[in-house]
Amino acid sequence: MQPDQYAVMGHPIAHSQSPRIHALFAIQTGQNLEYRAILVEPGGFAAAARAFRDAGGKGLNVTVPFKQDAWVFADVLSARAERAGAVNTLSFESTGARGDNTDGPGLVRDLKVNHGCALGGRRILLLGAGGAARGVLQPLLAEQPAQLVIANRTAGKAAELALRFGDLGSVSGCGFADLAGRSFDLIINATAAGLNDAAPPLPDGVLAADGWCYDLMYGREPTAFVRWGRERGATQSLDGLGMLVEQAAEAFHRWRGVCPETKPVIAALRSG
Repeated sequence: MQPDQYAVMGHPIAHSQSPRIHALFAIQTGQNLEYRAILVEPGGFAAAARAFRDAGGKGLNVTVPFKQDAWVFADVLSARAERAGAVNTLSFESTGARGDNTDGPGLVRDLKVNHGCALGGRRILLLGAGGAARGVLQPLLAEQPAQLVIANRTAGKAAELALRFGDLGSVSGCGFADLAGRSFDLIINATAAGLNDAAPPLPDGVLAADGWCYDLMYGREPTAFVRWGRERGATQSLDGLGMLVEQAAEAFHRWRGVCPETKPVIAALRSG
C-alpha cells in the first residue's frame, strides 16, 4: 500500500526538523506515511498547497512566512485558528481544507509538562506581534497569567493584537522602549530577530529575578535570545525545539488519530 503523503511548506525550509520528527512518530506508532519539506516562493502558497492536495496529499504543516496565507486558504477553521488569524496545520478532508493552529498548545505543553514551568499568576512578556505571536496568545491566556504584555518594534501592532485578544484576559501592547522599569517572570520571543542572530532590544531589568526565557526559534547552537537570557541569569533559557515536537504531535494526532510519545523524539533531536 502506498504511504499517505504529508509535508511542511515554508521559505526557507531546508533547516526544518519536521520530516525527521514525523518519520520518528510514524515508526513509533506504526503509521504508513511519508513526510517531506517543500520550499515555496513568496506569493506561491495557495497554488503549492492546491497542487499538493490535488496530487493526493493528506495534510500540510505550514511555517514562516505562510501561516496567514494558510488561514486564508482553509475552507474550515478550528476555533483557535480562527482567533489566531494564523494556521500551521491543514488537513485535507471531504469537507475541504481544515485549518488548525497547534503552536500554542505545543508551547504550553513544553513549558508545563516538559520543563515544569507554571504559567498561572505569572507576569508574561510576549515579544513580537506577527503570526507566531498570534498562534500562542489564546492558549497562554487560558493559563490565567497575572498579566500578559505584547511588545513589538511597532507599538501600534502590539496594541492592536492586545485588543483582539482582550476578552480572554489581562493583555496589553506596547513598544520595546515602553518596557523600561517593568519586569516579567517569563519572556517569550516570537520575533524573527533570531534569523539575523540578534535578540530584540530590551531594557535592563526586564527579566525578573528567577525569571525564565523561551525562544520560539531553535537551532543547533543556542539562539541569540537563549544566550541573552543566560547572560542575564535566567533560571531557564530555552529554545523552541520542544515546542516544535509538541505542536507536531498535536498535528499528527489530528491527521492519524494516535498520540505519539514526544520525549524520546525530543531526546533524539537533541542528540543530533
